[in-house]
Amino acid sequence: MPFQLAPYGVQTMLKEGHKHLSGLDEAVLKNIDACKELSQITRSSLGPNGMNKMVINHLDKLFVTNDAATIVNELEVQHPAAKLLVLAGKAQQEEIGDGANLVISFAGELLQGAEELIRLGLHPSEIIRGYSKALTKVIELLEKIVEPGSDKMDVRNKEQVVKRIVSAVGSKQWGQEGVLCPLIADACIQVCPSNPVNFNIDNVRVTKILGGGINDCCVVQGMVLKSDAVGTIKHVKKAKIAVFGAGVDTSATETKGTVLIKSAEQLENYAKSEEAKIEELIKEVADSGATVVVSGGSVGEMALHFCERYKLMVLKISSKFELRRFCRTTGAVSLVKLGRPSADELGYADSVSVEEIGGSRVTVVKNEEGGNKLTTVVVRGSVDSVLDDIERAIDDGVNSFKAMCRDSRFVPGAGATEIELARNLKELAYKETGLDQYAIAKFGECFEIVPRMLAENAGLNATEIISSLYAAHASGNAKAGVDIEQGTCKDMTAQSVWDLYLTKLFAVKLAADAVCTVLRVDQIIMAKVAGGPKPPNRSGDGDDD
Repeated sequence: MPFQLAPYGVQTMLKEGHKHLSGLDEAVLKNIDACKELSQITRSSLGPNGMNKMVINHLDKLFVTNDAATIVNELEVQHPAAKLLVLAGKAQQEEIGDGANLVISFAGELLQGAEELIRLGLHPSEIIRGYSKALTKVIELLEKIVEPGSDKMDVRNKEQVVKRIVSAVGSKQWGQEGVLCPLIADACIQVCPSNPVNFNIDNVRVTKILGGGINDCCVVQGMVLKSDAVGTIKHVKKAKIAVFGAGVDTSATETKGTVLIKSAEQLENYAKSEEAKIEELIKEVADSGATVVVSGGSVGEMALHFCERYKLMVLKISSKFELRRFCRTTGAVSLVKLGRPSADELGYADSVSVEEIGGSRVTVVKNEEGGNKLTTVVVRGSVDSVLDDIERAIDDGVNSFKAMCRDSRFVPGAGATEIELARNLKELAYKETGLDQYAIAKFGECFEIVPRMLAENAGLNATEIISSLYAAHASGNAKAGVDIEQGTCKDMTAQSVWDLYLTKLFAVKLAADAVCTVLRVDQIIMAKVAGGPKPPNRSGDGDDD
């Protein structure tokens, strides 16, 4: 009989099949390695020259993008420590809508710095204390780096808006920001409420239509539906709109009924009575003054016939979310039952017309005079992945507009802010006593990741660029950043490259919080995976033979 060791330690407490990792080597450094791997993936996508990643998700959908939020969302990260970084990136995306890459790349760099300090003999708690002190100092320093006068801003001034969103859009679509930024600014300004803090990003929609190029993109005041009108009426001006959420058709009863017909005359009268009922309902809609009928469900053939007779344009919107937006745009009320709508329930649009864009028939609902509540950016491009990436760039621009409605302050971009923070933190570290100084100095050094990756992704010598940036900042030019076109350091005021203060603030906060959380973990205990053994991976088409 083979000799068996009796279970000891944690094994006596947990059921068989669990995993238990503890100590610096097994838990802390393994967690750091996992987070570093995730950070390595996203950092090469940082900045205007960032490389694209090709991600194929579990549904076989292809993503070709350099948007870090999309990349980490579709990767389906399993490692619990790396998941913390993903959650920090998602929090940044929800809070600001831009800067997810900065969060993950900076957090990865902080963890790499922590690993070096651990190997030098520092305890994780000392590193956490140093990082927390550094974070407090960074928040103070950021306030000082803010460009004077940038807190006063007219959110309806297109030039000022473009100035603040150009770096967010340019980092996704380098070279196209000159075309996209004015479009995004127009779309946002048109739907900006009287109190800009209440700006809703859902009021700026994107409709993607294949064909053409980026120069064919345009902004429509109102909605663009990617569907044709149901009937033959394709154009209505000054339209009054009735919306029926349940569909324009005869309503079937829930219970089954049987009709006994004894003669041909009864059969003829039965069909006529149904016809008369539908005609009566459609006539009621037409008498209410409505000229356009919108259906959230099916449109019956007989109902369509009478809509044509009473000169009603018929649209079908299958998506309930799209139907809600349509109601918000036109001011209509979605009715449950087909019947006469009251004057309050009718919506209004300046024009509803079917147009052809690049071979696709779309319905354009314009609402310029009747109080504009929604705008649509029509995006044109050659392939779906290009259209999706342009949509993400527009989404970042719109989110930046929302952030600037809360706080319009901005700081120098292109790595200028990061180098200034790094320089100041290193100076602070020299004044500190105790072991915290190493962590504070390392926190400052980690800010170099931004100018380094901007330079590396542009094919420049990163070490040379960083040393010349430090030299420029030390000589008093606190706005010197990386000029990726010339491959030199330049004053970012002249280049007009700015980043929003809020984006930087939240990115540093979230990255530091995620890193401190990872460093606080010293044991990983995983229970046995639920369920039995996995089924064998059967190849072929499923035939038994």
